[in-house]
Amino acid sequence: MLDGASLDLGWAVVCLVAGYVCGSIPFGLVFGYLFGLGDIRKIGSGNIGATNALRTGNKVMAGLTLAGDILKGTVPVAVALFELGPFYAAVAGVGAFLGHVFPVWLRFRGGKGVATYLGILLGIAPLGVVVFAIAWLSIAYLTRYSSLAALVATLLVPIAYFFLGYPAAALLTTILTVLVYLRHHANIRRLIGGTEPKIGANKA
Repeated sequence: MLDGASLDLGWAVVCLVAGYVCGSIPFGLVFGYLFGLGDIRKIGSGNIGATNALRTGNKVMAGLTLAGDILKGTVPVAVALFELGPFYAAVAGVGAFLGHVFPVWLRFRGGKGVATYLGILLGIAPLGVVVFAIAWLSIAYLTRYSSLAALVATLLVPIAYFFLGYPAAALLTTILTVLVYLRHHANIRRLIGGTEPKIGANKA
């Protein structure tokens, strides 16, 4: 493990690139074809994430997509944390998030990043997963809007980290939360306009 007082730029670049490559694996697209459902970008919101995968009506495929998108955030973060330290884990996390959202293989058109965000929490400070889960499940149950639940949950996580004494995790998740909100700009407009599809809606 490297000394946290002397950061190595070379290892930081390695972590960023490795995180990006891992994060850019399009599980939703891969599982869509494996399950005979075709290109899931042609339905619903048009993205490759688990929420849109659920709109295919195949819950198993959607569940596998969710698991894959979570793990591609957890794995690079956990490896970097164990081998190099917290700073490098955070860099790997940013890389994984950017890889999911802007995958080079799909012309930089990926998912919204929420599941990968959750995976990063699991790898860097698992307590954040509890905060995220409670917030997401509560808002989703009350409103049936997956996007609104994600927006509220990602907003609360860095606040919780700050008050629980995890300043580095709070800073990282603040950056990721801003990116999540930018990726959800269309959802925010639809939520305001009352046209956002609810959980379980099969929008062809």
